[in-house]
Amino acid sequence: MRIVVTGGFGFLGGRVAAALLARRALGGEAIDRLVLVDQVVRPESPVWADPLVEVVHGALADRLDEVFADPVDLVIHLAAAVSAACEADFDLGMSANVDTTRALLEAARTQSASGGRVPRLVFSSSVAVYGGDPALPLPATVSESTLPLPRTSYGTQKLICEQLIADCTRRGFVDGRVARLMTVTVRPGKPNAAASGFLSGIVREPLAGVPAICPVRPGLRVALSSPRRAVEGLLRLAEVERGTGPGRLEGALPVNLPALSVTVADMLTTLRRVAGSQVADLVTIAPDPTTESIVGSWPAAVDHTRAAGLGLHPDPDFESIIRAYLDDKPS
Repeated sequence: MRIVVTGGFGFLGGRVAAALLARRALGGEAIDRLVLVDQVVRPESPVWADPLVEVVHGALADRLDEVFADPVDLVIHLAAAVSAACEADFDLGMSANVDTTRALLEAARTQSASGGRVPRLVFSSSVAVYGGDPALPLPATVSESTLPLPRTSYGTQKLICEQLIADCTRRGFVDGRVARLMTVTVRPGKPNAAASGFLSGIVREPLAGVPAICPVRPGLRVALSSPRRAVEGLLRLAEVERGTGPGRLEGALPVNLPALSVTVADMLTTLRRVAGSQVADLVTIAPDPTTESIVGSWPAAVDHTRAAGLGLHPDPDFESIIRAYLDDKPS
């Protein structure tokens, strides 16, 4: 089995790669090659030296001939421009998210048309595809049957890609599976350009003894997932067989990965309980209307019945997310 992970040295990509290498197989098939594609590669990464790993360095759209030089069985497509960056630069978001995904689908279609195996494609979409409209407000809890009405360019781009993948799946070009991710926290390392990045920063920075700004009101409720649960969900969608019955993927609807619904105030209270007041007091509330308008447009509670049928469940509480971060982060 030859597996491609786009954004393979990114936050989730690196974790997906490490999980695949630990397993050495997926869905009962041995992994013969793991191709990691990224514009920024990290030779210091533990996965770099693994004999199964092949590194493709560069923009995905420019390296598809190399990626598909040998037959591809599975693509886990994580490469993307993130929310606030897409809102600030429309052309960046369209190029990195829509145009690149379209090019990837064309490469997969070419493989299928030549008589090769139809590639399986797992696409990391986002809860940002949802949004409230004055004429049609969001329900208290969204499900896969809730009409997506994105209120950001990022959410719109993700929804466009979802629809392209669904149509290519219907036509037999790919076997597409769409995972709608919640905000994944706590992310280690430096902040990125995601509007939701503060949801990691208000934990990560204080735990490192660094002040952090919370740009939303504490009462804002958000839908979260730990990195462990996000990776678990992506790999489950990668391996599950289609069909009816327990533990199988029915239909072509996206899957909302499970979410923990919590307020920012609850997050800060939990941080105080786990790490103490000296740490929690490093967080300053300084509302920013732009950030809150983006993050506040996303649903805070998600029906994950479809994911539960695949054996996926949310994190039990925010304390478990903090403790998982403390366990996983480098010493």
